[in-house]
Amino acid sequence: MIGPYALACLDMAGTTVRDDGAVERAFAQALAAVGVIAGTPRFAEAQRFVNETMGWSKADVFATLLDADQAQRATAEFASAYESIIAAGAIAPVPGAPAVLGGLRARGVKVCLTTGFAPSTRDALLDALDWHGQVDLALSPADVGRGRPAPDLIVGAMMRLGIEDPRAVAVVGDTVSDLEAGTAAGARAVVGVLSGAHDEATLAATPHTAILTDVTGLVELLEGSR
Repeated sequence: MIGPYALACLDMAGTTVRDDGAVERAFAQALAAVGVIAGTPRFAEAQRFVNETMGWSKADVFATLLDADQAQRATAEFASAYESIIAAGAIAPVPGAPAVLGGLRARGVKVCLTTGFAPSTRDALLDALDWHGQVDLALSPADVGRGRPAPDLIVGAMMRLGIEDPRAVAVVGDTVSDLEAGTAAGARAVVGVLSGAHDEATLAATPHTAILTDVTGLVELLEGSR
């Protein structure tokens, strides 16, 4: 193991997966499907909320913005749009992320990928990246009850992987909600990365252990922890 760590929970889009704006494009398509059109004041307001809540369950985002029927339709449209982007080959790992996943596991640290995506979208990402055998577990909010900023994804990973003490857990993500979830779970390390949705000032204003340029510095960071 790396010091006290037995489990690392790493976010997908923006942390280990580079999507170059695919999440934003899928949100815009989903909003358009329910009549919230780019360039309108309502769209601008929705886009601000989407940006603030990056990392949340997509179903929760739409449930907050829209009525129940619209939210259900938008959630399905988001999944369809993002999965089409995946199928078109527009998704790639964050440079160095596969080596980090392998490095953690080689050192005895179990790896769980966490996401606000639906299970179908998560699995499409894993298929496209050929990551099914590179991690121990991958979880969506539908698997555990609540999405971020609740701690359920992390607690669910601990339960499934036999980790009892949250002080043996590192949580890594590119959004405020990732850091909030890690703190709520009691994780020893709550690490922000600047490769995704939220900038350094935004992450720094949220309780955290460290902020890295990207995930490539994670193994070194954890090896220096006590």
